[in-house]
Amino acid sequence: MSGPAAGTAVAATTTDVVCLGESMVTFLPSQPGRLADVPSFGRGIGGAESNVACALAASGHRAAWVGRVGADGFGDHLVETIASYGVDTSAVRRDPFRPTGIYFRTATDRGTDTHEVAYYRAGSAASAMSPANVPYEELFAGRILHLSGITAALSDDCLALLRELTAARPGRPLVSFDVNHRPHLWRGGDASVLLELARRADLVFVGEDEAEEAWGIVGAEAIRAAVPEPSVLVVKRGSAGATVFASGLRPGPRSSNAGGAECGGAEDAADATGPDTVTHVPALLVDVVAAVGAGDAFAAGFLSATLRGLPVRDRVRHGHLMAAAVLTVPGDLTEPPARDHADRLVALGDDAWGTLRLGPGWTAADRASEEVRTP
Repeated sequence: MSGPAAGTAVAATTTDVVCLGESMVTFLPSQPGRLADVPSFGRGIGGAESNVACALAASGHRAAWVGRVGADGFGDHLVETIASYGVDTSAVRRDPFRPTGIYFRTATDRGTDTHEVAYYRAGSAASAMSPANVPYEELFAGRILHLSGITAALSDDCLALLRELTAARPGRPLVSFDVNHRPHLWRGGDASVLLELARRADLVFVGEDEAEEAWGIVGAEAIRAAVPEPSVLVVKRGSAGATVFASGLRPGPRSSNAGGAECGGAEDAADATGPDTVTHVPALLVDVVAAVGAGDAFAAGFLSATLRGLPVRDRVRHGHLMAAAVLTVPGDLTEPPARDHADRLVALGDDAWGTLRLGPGWTAADRASEEVRTP
């Protein structure tokens, strides 16, 4: 079958967020240096959508990850590790003919010239995902369906799948889309398709830098002008924070564009024809250990607060805090701050928020040891 049946309806949901995408085994260097010089690597996992699912599950939400892995040991490791975070992996498919993707990276910041990543994902099991072989019932069973532009770059079939999942139809849950532009995946391809997909979603995350690189669009307001359809657009501005454009916020059932599924947050009922409310929230001061996985963590924090129905400012602050948890550890994933701990920080006044500095180990700190100071 190609695509969900017409008129597919969502049953009573038992899942908060379903995330679809490729996850890979990642090999992390034992020491800094060029890949050619690193003597050994530790094994971990990496994948934007599975990162979001793991962070949400660790934060107490019911999260599921849907993907495709090889019938190999690396596939076993991925499924078992993701499930260990409390994520439902029952809808993951195993491919007997294609391998699980893997990659190696250096210890340096992804944004520096010395950072290296060696991907071995061409022809992977995940690249074979298509409208004909994914479990639509499971994908549409959550309150939110989270996708990213990485999947669209893997193959023509994967792009066709994202077009199916973002198409307006009865029964579609709220669609969250992280643009996640990865230039190396689009060599010879047309990254403008990410703009098309973003315009079909309900909630969009995009960085100012990636919007400029992928679409030639500069500035948050210009991005909103190019992506007017989503009820909520989150423009990430690096150390400057994030700006959220939310249109027509009001209580009530969701619009028919999202299939009538309720999600508990004000923007879930947004009327995209209404005027925007614009909210800017400064970023935190963070002693960065490794700038890997922060964007996924931010999305997870924002989605977590969305599921709780918190105000837009608080959603962004929870995103910043979840990102800070990952920025202060070496890998893509870590234990998030306890909810009451995060809520206390989110409730700080603007001045206190502006002087809050977080370093390694902060998520385990009690309130008395939180470092609040002017840098």
